[in-house]
Amino acid sequence: MKRNWVRRIATLTGLLFLIAGTAGAADEINIGGITDQSGPTSDVGKDYALGLEEAVTWVNDNGGINGKKIKFHMFDYGYKRDEAVTLYDKLKTREDVIAILGWGTGDTEALSQTVTKDKMPYVSASYSAHLTDPSKTPYNLFFSPDYSSSARAAITAWYDEIWMKDAKYKSRRDKGEKPRFMCFYHHAHPYCSAPIKAIKDQAAILGFEIGQDQDVSLKALDAKTQVLAAKRYKADLIWHGNTTQSVSVALKDAKILKLGANHIINVWGFDENLPKLAGAAADNAIGIAPCAFYGNDVPGMDTVMEYSKKVNPKVDQDKRLMRTIQAWNAVKLLTEGLKRADEAGELNGVGIRKAIETLKNYELGLGAAPVTFAKDDHRPTSTVSVYIYKDEKFQVLSKIDLKQRWPKKWDNEWLGW
Repeated sequence: MKRNWVRRIATLTGLLFLIAGTAGAADEINIGGITDQSGPTSDVGKDYALGLEEAVTWVNDNGGINGKKIKFHMFDYGYKRDEAVTLYDKLKTREDVIAILGWGTGDTEALSQTVTKDKMPYVSASYSAHLTDPSKTPYNLFFSPDYSSSARAAITAWYDEIWMKDAKYKSRRDKGEKPRFMCFYHHAHPYCSAPIKAIKDQAAILGFEIGQDQDVSLKALDAKTQVLAAKRYKADLIWHGNTTQSVSVALKDAKILKLGANHIINVWGFDENLPKLAGAAADNAIGIAPCAFYGNDVPGMDTVMEYSKKVNPKVDQDKRLMRTIQAWNAVKLLTEGLKRADEAGELNGVGIRKAIETLKNYELGLGAAPVTFAKDDHRPTSTVSVYIYKDEKFQVLSKIDLKQRWPKKWDNEWLGW
């Protein structure tokens, strides 16, 4: 009799542990993170990874996903495409994630067909326009203007605000001369090359002459050869498609060699580190910022800064970047999709994608443009904020609404490229 009771108690205890474990699992949502904290884009990737961690902590501290906590599985893939594929498989099979916060263009594009097959929402830090056509990549999502839209807006802003207004170009305008344009970027990296077709198309629309592309490595320590080629071409404007470290090298060499051109810079090459690295060579540089810079006086920034100190107290606040804010907005986009999908009783890949496609002029905050997603168009916004670094601060140069300015091209031609 005594042995039977011992067996019953042991069985009951085991069942209670099983029930408790099942309840615990039901109250957690597994989300993956693939980041570059050690590779060639880690100059911007490290801060982004910190921001992801901090934003997820904030979500969990403030009710999670309708009471469910996020369990965040974040890994560094060192900007190696094969490693990203390996980590994706691990996150899907071993960690049972239902969505992923990703990073680079090469790996994100390489995984796009896999995430489509697996119905895995993939909210990336790659803003490649190639990922915005849901007929091809329905599970790729991001909050920012895509790279191609940003590039079109940047060259348009320079044309409107500098070429058409600056007195130094008046005689050339009067003669009917065209501005001369050239691109600097690492040709082999998909991130760097993603918007080149679009920006050259925009240059042609605006009437530029276009010079030969210059190959500048993401790890470049010298860009004098490329700058001298631009000087021989007599370039008025250079597009920089790399990340901040190598962009600053090119800007410094352009100043040393007295190139005399203006510079427009893609989002991952334009942040608080640019003037620190390039010094006076960063003056009047123009670039894309899809959200507020770190510490700007915008609603919600106090919370971001509070959590950066709380979660990563050993990281110097003076070294934090806009990349943190980008990460927060990626997390906010995904978590809004998770909440809506959960409320609809469809907390899975299909449900998350459908939920995000219900967002119409949705305010993520932190200086980002409101986002809108549709079943047939995953471009989050047509409005791009173009900044200039002037008088030792980042200032808005222009806000370009591409859909408003070129409605037929936006609706009929530009999706997906």
